[in-house]
Amino acid sequence: MNFKKKTRIAIVLLALFALLLPSLSLADTAPKTLQAVFSEMQLVINGQESTKITPIVYKDRTYLPVRYFSEKLGYKVDWDETTSTIFVTSTPEEISKNIPIMDTGKWAPATLNRLQKFIDENGIKSPNYDPKHKPYAVFDWDQTCIFNDTQEELFRYQIKNLVFNMTPEEFATAIRYDVPKDDFSSEYNNLEGQPVNIEKIGADLDERYKFLYDNYIFLKDKDAAKLAKIQETEEFKDFQAKLAYLYEAIGGTFSANVSYPWVLYLFTGMTTQEAQALTEESNDVALGEKIEYYTLTSSSKLPGKAGVVTGEYKRGLRIAPEMSNLMNVLRGNGIDVYICSASLEDVVEVFAGLPKYGYNVPPENVIGMRLEKDTDGKFKTEYKKDYPQTQQEGKTAAIQQILVSKYGYGPAFVAGDSQGDYNMATDFEETQLVLIINRVRKLSDKITILAQKAIESLNDPNAKYVLQGRNENYGLFIPQESTIRYGNKEAELIRSN
Repeated sequence: MNFKKKTRIAIVLLALFALLLPSLSLADTAPKTLQAVFSEMQLVINGQESTKITPIVYKDRTYLPVRYFSEKLGYKVDWDETTSTIFVTSTPEEISKNIPIMDTGKWAPATLNRLQKFIDENGIKSPNYDPKHKPYAVFDWDQTCIFNDTQEELFRYQIKNLVFNMTPEEFATAIRYDVPKDDFSSEYNNLEGQPVNIEKIGADLDERYKFLYDNYIFLKDKDAAKLAKIQETEEFKDFQAKLAYLYEAIGGTFSANVSYPWVLYLFTGMTTQEAQALTEESNDVALGEKIEYYTLTSSSKLPGKAGVVTGEYKRGLRIAPEMSNLMNVLRGNGIDVYICSASLEDVVEVFAGLPKYGYNVPPENVIGMRLEKDTDGKFKTEYKKDYPQTQQEGKTAAIQQILVSKYGYGPAFVAGDSQGDYNMATDFEETQLVLIINRVRKLSDKITILAQKAIESLNDPNAKYVLQGRNENYGLFIPQESTIRYGNKEAELIRSN
């Protein structure tokens, strides 16, 4: 807006508030009279000269009709004669200008189009949108919203940096908690082909932890030099390799009900604040690391009862900007966003919530695994009572317990990548769209059932299941449904076995 006049003009008009507020209600309780003169000044609104209106000048102030000025700027004006109230509101056209749409990014085109269609049909653009009956979306976190697993990366970072708040006795309890005494699966035999179980490897880890506790963990004046020195010992090398191996062996032998909470018990003795500070450190280091696999082998000089064991592990994390954009666009369209993860709730809150990572999910919208705490607010070696493990069927149970009880209905949208997400993707009749991050899982993984349905409905504008591919060598999306698995150069849509 520009008034072409050499002297400065102060404009006082009711419509100005319409630029600042979505709606405006102004009432005049009593009629007023004033003496004014018509001005001969020129009026230009948004670069367009107006000749149909003559401003009124009163005591060096310029007045314009509310309706004329507001409607020129795209606002609707209504008058309530009974209350002498002027209502100035944004028009649908003006509102739509401020509603975000998805960035193209590296989405598979058909997947992008289906997602945008879902948003348009369910968000505030839709004539059927009801803010009192808001749709909501539920995302898995690890390998869905990010590349790789924040909990597993943290687990190995914790080991490498020896960040534990347990006494040797507490550590011994934590690593054995709820773990069956049976031998691990044969693929986890030691390098001599002998079976390993929790009693054998537990005894070795007890000894190593006691050494590390006395010589570093329990010290009050720890520093980088002392950490580097302890990391050179055979005791540390054996401890690091065997504890990392133990997590894999438990997960590869026993049910998820055993392995998923087991890794969390290593936070015993920490407060939420301590665990979250450690998580942020781990995230930031991993985001700067190369995506690769590496091997840890236990000490041949200290074979102990378990013998020498070895394992291969993933390194590195990546933010998925397409997923953070999707979350932000959903919120901008009036669709609530939640996370339901099999990682510790407090851990996911860090990555999902800190502004520097871009996802902007508030902590109250993160649903994850939980531990009991003592009277000092420190984690205990005990899973939260009367609360489901948020993996597989437990994700559905947690959504029902927390979200369905709040909204009265299930999620309209679900995103996941693995068998652990199958139940929440299929258990709610209200779910209209399921996004599957294509990890080219084995046919035995139940998420492959949904991937196959997505393949069968490729380019269907109303598909219920859609796929998104990645290049696992770099941890980034690629604009297709197929995925390039780590170490490969060719993309695959689905496996044959």
